[in-house]
Amino acid sequence: MFDRRRNAVYAVIVLSLLAGLITGRAFFFNVAYAFIGLLVFSFIWAWSGANWLRLTRQTRARRAQVGRYLEERFTVHNTSLIPKLWLEVYDHSSLPGHRASHVISNLGPRRKASWLVRTLCIRRGEFVLGPLRLVTGDPFGLFEIERRINATSRLVVYPATFEIVDFALPVGLLPGGEAIRRRTHYVTTNAAGVREYAPGDSFNRIHWPSTARKDRLIVKEFELDPLADIWLVMDAEKSVHAGKYTAADREAERFPWELEETDIRLPPTTEEYAVSIAASLARYFLRKDRSVGFATHGQRHEVIQVDRGPRQLTKILETLAVIRARGTVPLEHLLTLEGDQMARGTTLVVITPSTREGWVTAAHRLRQRGVRVIAVLIDAEGFGGRPGAPRIASRLRMLDIPTYVVHQGDDPGLALSSTPA
Repeated sequence: MFDRRRNAVYAVIVLSLLAGLITGRAFFFNVAYAFIGLLVFSFIWAWSGANWLRLTRQTRARRAQVGRYLEERFTVHNTSLIPKLWLEVYDHSSLPGHRASHVISNLGPRRKASWLVRTLCIRRGEFVLGPLRLVTGDPFGLFEIERRINATSRLVVYPATFEIVDFALPVGLLPGGEAIRRRTHYVTTNAAGVREYAPGDSFNRIHWPSTARKDRLIVKEFELDPLADIWLVMDAEKSVHAGKYTAADREAERFPWELEETDIRLPPTTEEYAVSIAASLARYFLRKDRSVGFATHGQRHEVIQVDRGPRQLTKILETLAVIRARGTVPLEHLLTLEGDQMARGTTLVVITPSTREGWVTAAHRLRQRGVRVIAVLIDAEGFGGRPGAPRIASRLRMLDIPTYVVHQGDDPGLALSSTPA
C-alpha cells in the first residue's frame, strides 16, 4: 500500500516536471516542488516516529514457574515535539503464548503510554524475551519505517511442582555407629550447646532459660544431622521415556490466556512427569530442612551436591527447567557411579519409567551397603511406552524397597502422598 502511494507521487512529480519542461509554465514546476516537499516532510515525520522515542521493558523477575503468571510492563516515551499518530510494537519473545505486541495511537509530544502484559507460563525451559520491532509511518501513508531493538533478556521457567503432604521420610543409620559432629548456622533438631549472642543471630536461636540465668543473651548452637542426606536421581535416558505432546497441548501453548492456573496439567510424557516429581520432592524435603542432592544424565552429566535452604532449591529447579531426556547412560550405570559416593545411611530416591531389571539390581546392591532406596516408578505403558511397570514394582517390593507408582493422568502430589507399596 505504501509503495503504491509513493509510486503515484513519483509519477505525479515526473509528469509535472515533463509538462513544465514542455510548456514552460511555472504551475507544473510548482506542483512538482510541492510533491517533492510532501515526500521529504512525510519521510522526516515517519523517521522521527520510529527514532525519537524511548521504549522500556520492565520484568518483575527473570524466573517464573509453570502454572504461574509472568508480568511485564512496557512504556513508550515520545521524546520529540512531533506527535506519533500510530505506533506498532511487535514482540518476538520465544515464550509460548506471550502476547506483548501492542498498537499505540495518537501519542502526543513528550507523552508516555504504557501497558501491562500477564502471561500464564505453561512450558518449562529457558526462553528469550525480545527482541522488539517498532513500525510507524507518516500521516499521508507514504512511508513505513521499522526499527529493531535487539536487546534481549533470559527467562527461566521452572517446572510445575505439586504439594506433597507426606512422603516416606528417611530414618537413616548412623555411619559407623557414631554421629558426625559438625557445627552449622542452620537451625536443626540437634542442639549442640549454647554461646553468647552475636550480631546476626536470629531470635529463634535464643535460649531463654540460659538468658534469664546469666542476664545476657545466650543462643543455641546446632549440628548437622548426618542422617538427613537425600539424593534424588532422575533417569533421563532417551530410550526409556515415552509420550508426546498432543494437539490439545499445542493449542494451549498458542492460547494460554484462555486457561486458569488450576487448568495447568502435565503434558502426557514421562519426561515431564519425572521432572515435575523431582522438583516436587526437592521442594518437599528442603522445606523439611533436609540436605538434598540431585543427579541425572540428560544432555550432560548433572550433579548438584547436597545442601540445604532456598538456594539449593533454586539450583535444582534451574537444572530441571532445561533438562531433556536425551541421555545415553543407563540408569544402572548412573546408580553405580553415584552410589559409590554415598555414605551409609543416605536416602536415595530413584525416579524412572524404566522397566529394565538392571537398575533394580543396582538399587538392591546399594541397599545392601546401607543406602536406603525409595523408588518412584512412572508407568510408561500409559504414555504409549513399554509395559512392565507392575512387574518391576513387584520385584522392588520383594527386595523390600518402598515403591510409588505414578500413572498417566495422576496428580503427582496425591500419588506421592499415599503409602508406598
